[in-house]
Amino acid sequence: DIRVKISSIGALEQNLLADRRAETERLRNWLLGILVFSFLAAVTLAFAGARAVRIYIETLNASKSALVTETNLRHETEATLRQSQKMEAVGQLTGGIAHDFNNLLTIVMGNLDTVQRRTAAAPAGQDAAHLATTLRKPVDMALQGCRSAAQLTHRLLAFSRRQTLEPTTLDVNRLVTGMSELLRRTLAETIQMETVLAGGLWMTHADANQLENALVNLVVNARDAMPNGGRLTIETANSFLDDAYVRRFGDITAGQYVVLCVTDTGTGISSDVIDRVFEPFFTTKDTGKGSGLGLAMVHGFIKQSKGHVRIYSEVGRGSTVKIYLPRQQNAELPISTPAGNADIATVARALPGETVLLVEDNAGVRDYGVSVLEDLGYRVIEAADAFEGLAKLAANPAISLLFTDVVLPNGLSGRDLANKVRMKRPDLPILFTTGFTRNAIVHNGTLDADVHLLNKPYTQQELGKKIRELLDMSKAAKVSVAS
Repeated sequence: DIRVKISSIGALEQNLLADRRAETERLRNWLLGILVFSFLAAVTLAFAGARAVRIYIETLNASKSALVTETNLRHETEATLRQSQKMEAVGQLTGGIAHDFNNLLTIVMGNLDTVQRRTAAAPAGQDAAHLATTLRKPVDMALQGCRSAAQLTHRLLAFSRRQTLEPTTLDVNRLVTGMSELLRRTLAETIQMETVLAGGLWMTHADANQLENALVNLVVNARDAMPNGGRLTIETANSFLDDAYVRRFGDITAGQYVVLCVTDTGTGISSDVIDRVFEPFFTTKDTGKGSGLGLAMVHGFIKQSKGHVRIYSEVGRGSTVKIYLPRQQNAELPISTPAGNADIATVARALPGETVLLVEDNAGVRDYGVSVLEDLGYRVIEAADAFEGLAKLAANPAISLLFTDVVLPNGLSGRDLANKVRMKRPDLPILFTTGFTRNAIVHNGTLDADVHLLNKPYTQQELGKKIRELLDMSKAAKVSVAS
């Protein structure tokens, strides 16, 4: 009975073991199927992912190519636009120059033609006094036309930052105070002028004459903006421009500046044209009341002086123009007033025995210079180039002063001539003249320290004054050395 029961239990256990083995086999098959399915799914997903990445990269490359094409197109469009704007500006500039110069040439040529006709039509026995009276007005008008043409040239040089500057240590308060009476006479009686000068104002380093011209231009513009009267305020101050201001405007460096501010209560400038007020020949004034070069000249001079200028305006409320000039550190007070206040009405004449060596390649200009100097009483020795000038100097040791053009032919400039002359005659005064300032005696828009320059065109008064100053300085220096 026990063996039967044990056999029954063994058979039962064998059946359970078989069932468990079958269940285990089924689970193994299921797991194997799941693993195979997972592997296939992973491969499929990897393939799909790779394909998606490839499609994305292709799309990205296509977008990049399209962006590059669009960027190039935009750059080309911007370049075309800049060129168009540049050509428009050049066209406006040349048109304005042509208009103004043609008017001035009409004045000069017309009045010279009048002189020629009146001279030819004068009776044979007419006295010189009557003829001079007949010719005085057209001659004066022709001279005025030439002066206006020279002033226009200087304004264009100022706009293009090519004028020759003679900067000195400058007290802007003193400059404004010295010009107050002149500025008051410029304004109408209905305009009140007020000056607000800062105490302890810093010194700056700038050309006093050009700053005077800039201030006069701003005051005249303010006057024209107040036809019915108003108030004009000229103010000075110390200021510091920080990095945030520099980042905003980008045409100035951070640091300490002297500020000259001109404010009016006039008609103001609309926002759509205020960005163009510094363009040459652009003006908001009525035809015939402004050349459009005033603010352009101011802007060019201030930028050439490493300064900054800003204009703020509101229609119906007025305008404010602020000029920022760099502070000059460790500066002493200027001793003299600006050269622009000097009186040149009296012609300075030669002293006995004074001789001038004139070196000029242009025959017409040379003849004019000789006649002017001889009229002033100087003995004149002329030369057409530097080599002839050196020969004339060697043959005439009594020469008192060298007056030479900067630009000369045959490979030797006026500066080269001056250097050779100083090796032989280091005490000889030298005066340069030129019609163009980008040359050997001007660097960064500023005259070299040892250079004296008279810009073309010049008058007899200007030439005589300059030569007299140099000769007197030379004599004073010799007396000082001798003592």
